Amino acid sequence: MNVALETRSAASSIGVRRKLNAYLSLTKPRVVELLLVVTAPTMILAQGGIPSLWLVLATLIGGAMSAGSAGAFNCYIDRDIDRLMKRTKNRPLVTGDLSDREALVFAWGLGIASIVWLWVFTNWLAAVLSLGAILLYVVFYSLILKRRTSQNIVWGGVAGCMPVLIGWAAVTGSLSWTPFILFAIIFLWTPPHYWPLSMKYREDYKAAGVPMLAVVRGRAQVGLQVILYAWATVACSLLLIPVAGMGLLYTAVALVVGGWFIYESHRLYDLAIRHVEVSPMRVFHGSIAYLSLLFLAIGIDPLLPF
Repeated sequence: MNVALETRSAASSIGVRRKLNAYLSLTKPRVVELLLVVTAPTMILAQGGIPSLWLVLATLIGGAMSAGSAGAFNCYIDRDIDRLMKRTKNRPLVTGDLSDREALVFAWGLGIASIVWLWVFTNWLAAVLSLGAILLYVVFYSLILKRRTSQNIVWGGVAGCMPVLIGWAAVTGSLSWTPFILFAIIFLWTPPHYWPLSMKYREDYKAAGVPMLAVVRGRAQVGLQVILYAWATVACSLLLIPVAGMGLLYTAVALVVGGWFIYESHRLYDLAIRHVEVSPMRVFHGSIAYLSLLFLAIGIDPLLPF
């Protein structure tokens, strides 16, 4: 009898853990993590030093809930194409770990909670920007652009730029040119970050009927677009030096990692036009390293005397 109870208890524990993991997966935690990486340095730059640790924590919590809500809505909207793609075969609405209703209730609840949280613990502007980020990702990208145009990730990427505006607004209660330059850096960075991923999973997107650039254009054309956006990203990052008064550390990092990012994009294009095996994931992972190092420098630079 005791063995049977223990067995049922263990099974129940595993079931609860699996359900919690499914809800976590629904939020796309890797995307959330990347968004938070750019928020904290932005807040340091806005303050010109270390802001209130509670304010930083409150903003990161609210931002994580906001991004998680958008990710959950996206999983619900894309559940039909996720079932057709190998890359997304383990998402909870595909495996059945969560029902459609559970996902939708969770997305709404987390989104409302994020807006209320930011309004109460930061300010109204950060909360409104958070609402805007959710709407941009869910309506503008997921519902309107993704299945209609190869430029989906370009304009849909606007939602991923919002955390820098939210972080700046949480500290200052206003917006200025500097956060919009940070916004533009992420906007221009998104295509050369995501298009290499779509090159790797081209057949997945083709099978699902999603017109990613890699589906409707050849590898060489995608590689050329990656180069152009990489150059634009680095050029935009250098605008921050005169506008925000960035120092030697940021300048050096922006030039070095920017040069490396451009080199990797040119390498991808060179391999594509020579019709040899390309390594798009090298650019994909490299783009993450680039943005992380750049924003690390943004967070450290204001704390230095030079």
